[in-house]
Amino acid sequence: MTYKKKYLPLIIGLTLAIGFWLGGVFHFNSETNLLTDSSSKQKLSRLMDYIDYEYVDDVNTDSIVDVTVNKILGDLDPHSVYIPRKNLEGVTESMNGEFVGIGVSFYVKNDTISIIKTIENGPSSKAGLKAGDKILLANNDTLYGAGMTNEKVIKTLKGEINSKVNLTIYRASVSKKINVTVKRGVVALKSVPIAYMIQNGLGYVKINRFAETTYKEFRNKLLMLKREGMENLILDLRGNPGGFLDRAQQVVDEFLEDDKLILFTKNKKGDIDKFFATSKGSFENGHVFVLIDEESASASEIVAGALQDNDKGTIVGRRSFGKGLVQREMQLGDGSAIRLTVSRYYTPTGRSIQKPYVSRSGFDYYDEYTKRYISGELTDSSRIEVADSLRFTTPMGKTVYGGGGIIPDVFVPINADNDYEKVKYAINSAMIDNFIFDELEKDRVYYAKLTKEELISRFKVSGEMLSAFKSYVKVRTRNQLNIDFNTHNSEIKHYLKAAIASQLFNDNLAYQIKDSDDKMINKVIELLKK
Repeated sequence: MTYKKKYLPLIIGLTLAIGFWLGGVFHFNSETNLLTDSSSKQKLSRLMDYIDYEYVDDVNTDSIVDVTVNKILGDLDPHSVYIPRKNLEGVTESMNGEFVGIGVSFYVKNDTISIIKTIENGPSSKAGLKAGDKILLANNDTLYGAGMTNEKVIKTLKGEINSKVNLTIYRASVSKKINVTVKRGVVALKSVPIAYMIQNGLGYVKINRFAETTYKEFRNKLLMLKREGMENLILDLRGNPGGFLDRAQQVVDEFLEDDKLILFTKNKKGDIDKFFATSKGSFENGHVFVLIDEESASASEIVAGALQDNDKGTIVGRRSFGKGLVQREMQLGDGSAIRLTVSRYYTPTGRSIQKPYVSRSGFDYYDEYTKRYISGELTDSSRIEVADSLRFTTPMGKTVYGGGGIIPDVFVPINADNDYEKVKYAINSAMIDNFIFDELEKDRVYYAKLTKEELISRFKVSGEMLSAFKSYVKVRTRNQLNIDFNTHNSEIKHYLKAAIASQLFNDNLAYQIKDSDDKMINKVIELLKK
């Protein structure tokens, strides 16, 4: 065993090299060759044969290659990543903006699958499935009992388009089992899930990620709000990790005049590609407020940077993540893929907003939030570190900086209350959604009769529900999340009500309830009054 461990790194490295050689995995241009020396190819091929036929132990080359690909890419930069075959389908679906399935959101409780809600106009909704239904069987396969996982449920319910799955469900409202046949279909994964009018003239659009369908979704929402009288727009990119660069360009094009520079990219050869706005923008005369935070990255920063550098609109919030690298996805021939960094992008003034890869501060690259929290920049904009050497000027004379994210025009701090982070965790985790599902289960008949108008204007979260949630949090976190419910009473009630709106109706209504207490949105309203 000692012998095996000693030489395992050598075997890993050589196996990886051979794996890259086999199949022309990167799909580079024809003039690019990974291994041009035929003697090197022969040497690696022979060594692979020796390992396969002569090595003292059996070697799982697949797992070895996976580990080593991750190690090699990790040494390049934080955004060159390996996507194993088992994960690639899910990643691809997310970026394509759709998948084939039955269209339900669910969670597993007590080894039973409970439908939280059906996706609007999806296959399950059309087949008559309802929130609260418990799926017991799918094509006679048992979907309850010990060991039931989300992965098994998804694998069972997904399938080929137009194929059918016969479900046996239990519906508590009628106290009986029901057989339902659902024809699988294309289910949209909306990347622009929220759009509504906050007040007269002020619209709001939330983009979660920049997927294949994002621009089409965004333009439809933009035109809808314009028909409703929108003159100013809040474009919410908080928490948006990025996505397709060209979709970000198309979104920016809606705001910029013809021939305005959106961004440019530069590869290691020094080749520069510039991207300009066209004449098709539909909101060139309106004012846009872009909301960003420390989790807004990549394509989100392209949008914010392009608008800021062209003196268009106002960037509101906190400094963005700081990702200025462009990746290209390349298939490895076995169902897996890599996303390799192939160039850097620059905002119109010429600044790179990529933060340093190598940390000398002791913080991990992705632990930027902790670093910023400790430095105080999340509550005080004067704590944001800038370098004079990375100072740039916009056409109208505004000073902007490169070197690590987009610094907003108008700063909005996080809540300085230390207990707020605990509340934020409870809100953003699955706890609140699962708790509300259990509450709705207690009286589905009552909640089914509740209209949107009644929920907004008349429904109040009771003290009993708040106390129940407090107990629920204590049990779920084993009493480790000690929230001061007295201080945050009204705030938590607010979010419980929003979760009810989401499960009974849709996320659009939930956001309208949540946004009434949103610091950044309220800052925009304050700016408009001035």
